Amino acid sequence: MLVASEWDDRRNRAVERAVKQADFRYKASLEQLDYSLERGLDMNLVHRLSSLDFVKEHRDVLITGPTGTGKSFLASALGYHACQEGCRVLYANITRLMGQLKFAKAKGTLLVELKKIEKSDLLILDDFGLQPLDTQARSLLMDIIEDRHQKHASMITSQIPVKNWHDAIGEKTIADALLDRIVHHALRVELYGESLRKKKIKNDVVSL
Repeated sequence: MLVASEWDDRRNRAVERAVKQADFRYKASLEQLDYSLERGLDMNLVHRLSSLDFVKEHRDVLITGPTGTGKSFLASALGYHACQEGCRVLYANITRLMGQLKFAKAKGTLLVELKKIEKSDLLILDDFGLQPLDTQARSLLMDIIEDRHQKHASMITSQIPVKNWHDAIGEKTIADALLDRIVHHALRVELYGESLRKKKIKNDVVSL
């Protein structure tokens, strides 16, 4: 019993460290997902993703849908589950990440930062396409995707439908190269419907 207790304690501490390092946007778990709402969230697909086979197979996951439909929450929940299963996860808002990498390049530490990103078993890039990518950001994103292609899994959330990502990237050659690496063999979760935040506000008003 003492050995089992020590093992559980060590495992819990390891999970806590992994979650802290991942820096998720939401404190979310798969058990908190609500399938009763009409937004295209398929329980069978989530169950398939929760097996983490896509991580083992180095496949990407693309989660798209209008604002407020739960993309980031779902990504956080899957990422948290991956931490529980011993995966190294990194969660980043893509605009903020590009800013950090530009700063690292100016300091001469870009390669170190890119290596950290490359080592993660699952990289979650949140809010792709929310802000335009400049030339430097496109190049940095290409470096990240190229380093991870068929080696590690990535998950990307976006309000923009995948069919419009080419225009969102903005430069034809890089857009072709990026999409060729992340789209064709990716698993897709396509959400729809009204913002859950708006629904909550409406329900709160009605309850008053």
